[in-house]
Amino acid sequence: MATKKILTKKSLDFFEKYLNNAAPTGYEWEGQKLWMDYLKPYVDTFITDTYGTAVGVINPDAKFKVVIEGHSDEISWYVNYITDNGLLYVIRNGGSDHQIAPSKWVNIHTKNGMVKGVFGWPAIHTRDKGKETPPKLDNIFIDIGAKDKEEVEKMGVHVGCVITYPDEFQILNGDKFVCRAIDNRAGGFMVAEVARLLHENKKKLPFGLYITNAVQEEIGLRGAEMITQTIKPNVAIITDVCHDTTTPMIDKKTQGHTEIGAGPVISYAPAVQNKLRERILETAEANKIPFQRMAASRATGTDTDAFAYSNGGVASALISLPLRYMHTTVEMVHKDDVENVIRLIYETLLNIKDGETFSYFD
Repeated sequence: MATKKILTKKSLDFFEKYLNNAAPTGYEWEGQKLWMDYLKPYVDTFITDTYGTAVGVINPDAKFKVVIEGHSDEISWYVNYITDNGLLYVIRNGGSDHQIAPSKWVNIHTKNGMVKGVFGWPAIHTRDKGKETPPKLDNIFIDIGAKDKEEVEKMGVHVGCVITYPDEFQILNGDKFVCRAIDNRAGGFMVAEVARLLHENKKKLPFGLYITNAVQEEIGLRGAEMITQTIKPNVAIITDVCHDTTTPMIDKKTQGHTEIGAGPVISYAPAVQNKLRERILETAEANKIPFQRMAASRATGTDTDAFAYSNGGVASALISLPLRYMHTTVEMVHKDDVENVIRLIYETLLNIKDGETFSYFD
């Protein structure tokens, strides 16, 4: 596994299709169906829950349970208010960035299908050069080409419709993957690839493996909070994205130093169980997998927190994929990091024994 390339044409084709499909928070199920269809040959069964989290299970009868997890939702907007002259004001669904909105195309999801729109912005000629007004949540708006509120409603658009960006997958300079929603569709993709490798390499695990794709992370880790109560795992390895801090206007003294192309990022945080994290670090070193370190203060801000503090405490750790331009439509990751996160999760699973508690007192 140390030097062999992991990503195949089939897996990259799936990744592209999976990224391009819109799966805003609360509306993840079409993406989950794509993911389950890809994962199906590599697992024994599936678990799904009321809100749409999907779990592929290997060895479902095993008593000892290990989770590997990513989340499936992407940030988006809701229609919040429709003006008399047919313009739409929005509120966030997750951490959508108001500063990148002006002049972006959008897809508005309605019962009758997709309605196109644009985030309008006053022309440079009409603005007061002495006091430029920046984009803010209360001044960005969407134009769908309607003349009034009545026409908006005839087009099937109403308050509560969810709005996503249409930007699709591209590869930059041969080895950088760029798209909206890499946070964290990449996580679901990477854990699915771990399942594929286990299957193709005929690895038999001594425990039940729960390949989990949780919903509603972007609004507070909610899908993980629900599914961990269903699975009741003994161990959870979470993968999400973290910031590449080498681009302009990021302060490394507060954000730390992590960068794309330098390997998976291992977190230090109260929610990260130390013995499990050390197992991951030892695995990386033994397999010559490059890695970086990151410190979190009170919380990781990822599904790690939801798993760690559930069910009386679950040994949890976080392996992050460094990413540039988070919560924009041009999120960027390095192909080598994607492969190395997959490799690190795979090799770590092979180093976990049935019944391990990771207790500090054993």
